[in-house]
Amino acid sequence: QVQVVESGGGLVQAGGSLRLSCTASGWTFVNYAMGWFRQAPGKKREGVPCMSRSGGRLYYADSVTGRLTVSRDNAKQNTLLLQMDSLKPEDTGMYVCAAGAYGDMPLHYLDYDWWGQGTQVTVSA
Repeated sequence: QVQVVESGGGLVQAGGSLRLSCTASGWTFVNYAMGWFRQAPGKKREGVPCMSRSGGRLYYADSVTGRLTVSRDNAKQNTLLLQMDSLKPEDTGMYVCAAGAYGDMPLHYLDYDWWGQGTQVTVSA
């Protein structure tokens, strides 16, 4: 059974940093596209970074380009990291890690199959 668990959220002041971690069990990352999705009140769920199956292609939403960095943790198998720097209040939301079994790097949340519970990120002004 596929399980996805996120950690690392919290409260931070604007300009600060956080690092989120996504650990999966029941499968190997290399076989799935991965994404971090942000859900903010009153807004659509959006993929902020997405990673292709091989990890060779990355997508970042315009709003986070240059501030968020997604990577795989080579030291810990099946762990995806999201480094968040220069955080802004508009980055506030629930960040949910997801895996997709179809497509190389889907960008829409409906194209992902397994989801974690999410971790809350709150950025104060």
